[in-house]
Amino acid sequence: MPIIQKRRQLLITAAGAAAGSFIPAWALEKTPAMTEGPFYPRPADMPLDDDNDLTRVKGKEGVASGTLLDLTGRVVDAGGKGIAVANVEIWQCNSHGRYHDARDSSSSPRDPFFQGFGKTLCDAEGRFRFRTIRPVAYPGRAPHIHFKVKAKEFKELTTQMFVAGDAALERDGIWRSLHSAEMKRQMAVVLKPAEAGSGASLSGHFEIMIG
Repeated sequence: MPIIQKRRQLLITAAGAAAGSFIPAWALEKTPAMTEGPFYPRPADMPLDDDNDLTRVKGKEGVASGTLLDLTGRVVDAGGKGIAVANVEIWQCNSHGRYHDARDSSSSPRDPFFQGFGKTLCDAEGRFRFRTIRPVAYPGRAPHIHFKVKAKEFKELTTQMFVAGDAALERDGIWRSLHSAEMKRQMAVVLKPAEAGSGASLSGHFEIMIG
């Protein structure tokens, strides 16, 4: 390995170890595009409640089953600058492994209190936040959350976020296709206990670089 590349790798490893799930923008690689899968909502399946809290559905009293997760992140450009007012969408299966989509023919239960899809706008620094659940595995896939990011400055990006250390990762073909250990560290979020009083059990942070 060339000396400069080796030094950069050491810096990235040290920064990641010091900051847990947070990788500084200068250390990021371009976030890879990944399949949106079969369950990106069609207009007819788009939930009427599509805000950034997927754990509650407007007009219903219950809370989604599963482990509540506060997920923050940033959308940055190749120079590490936050992209203001980028539109971030996420979607994922419920805690039983079923998507909130009529095309999902799984026998797993539906969750009437899980929104399944949400969206939000980044702030002036490119930061976003969602309240959702810890993603779960289902046959053939490790726990993951789908992301679609849109802004006038770039072509839209569809990608996926994984959970660091999950036992199902090495059985997931999309995860295995990531080209380096460095990229895998970037795409797998470390989930930690959430702050007391936050209302969630876990928290995580996901950085997205638009090349």
